[in-house]
Amino acid sequence: MITRRQFLARGATGLAWLGLGPVAGRLAGVNLDGRAGAGSPEETVVTILHTNDVHSRIDPFPDDGSRNAGLGGAARRATLIRRIRAENPNTLLVDAGDTFQGTPYFNLFHGEVDFKVMSALGYDVLNLGNHDFDGGVPGLLNALPQAKFDLVNANYDFGSSPLGPHVKPYVIRALGPVKVGLFGLGVVLDGLVSESNRPGISYGDPVPVARRLAGELRRNHRCDLVVCLSHLGNNGWEGQPGDQDLARSVDGIDLIVGGHSHTFMDEPTRVSHGDRETLVFQVGWAGINLGRVDFHLQRGRVTRAQGSVIPVGGPAGAERAA
Repeated sequence: MITRRQFLARGATGLAWLGLGPVAGRLAGVNLDGRAGAGSPEETVVTILHTNDVHSRIDPFPDDGSRNAGLGGAARRATLIRRIRAENPNTLLVDAGDTFQGTPYFNLFHGEVDFKVMSALGYDVLNLGNHDFDGGVPGLLNALPQAKFDLVNANYDFGSSPLGPHVKPYVIRALGPVKVGLFGLGVVLDGLVSESNRPGISYGDPVPVARRLAGELRRNHRCDLVVCLSHLGNNGWEGQPGDQDLARSVDGIDLIVGGHSHTFMDEPTRVSHGDRETLVFQVGWAGINLGRVDFHLQRGRVTRAQGSVIPVGGPAGAERAA
């Protein structure tokens, strides 16, 4: 078995044992013009690819006849991501949390392998989930050198925690002429994460935080798209608000990428706010599916959006569009 030292010594393009090879994640050096497909010359298509609750499932499920037999796997996800990014360079890859815990990869490597694989796949932003604290703050800090992406969370107060400087409330990405603001929200910590694993870190009501950040990203930073990476659960947790509550309560979010509840959705739900709508989407767990949302924008306004579920390891052509 490969040792921890041997694995971590390999570069991001040297993950041949996963079948990844060089991953064309960020398409460095490509001059983007912000246009995609055969639409109007003024139309920009932005694609958001997303996962949630992968839980250290780097390999596919074993082909043992069980319900998830043969599904998932980081190498297969890499192939899909590479294909979609080649079709539309205006693509972001994000995760809604709970990257850690669930297979021996976490037990042996304590999250470092998970972050190294996500970096090889070209993830842009990760929101913190409750299981990402399973190794405590020291575990997260030890894994962070392997993370070539941003960590976000806006409703946890990190106080004087050494983790605080490494977690941003939001990030902004420019894709052609479109500015995308992304922020993270985490589930209530009491009852899910022991205080010893998150000393000095506390939970705050996500709804007012989301209202404030959605407004700030649109008004102050002139973001055309606002995306929330949520680990609140589709319908909340222990009486706390969830993704559907958030979508109804906050009118400035274009997409809520959900996690925590392991909800398999065939298509995004849509909540109308006058001339804007909020999409809520979550694609199960364990990397079985890759979610995709395409936003069509003209002059900084969304004209239409569609979501699809792409089974990872499923039959060819199995993408389900909505």
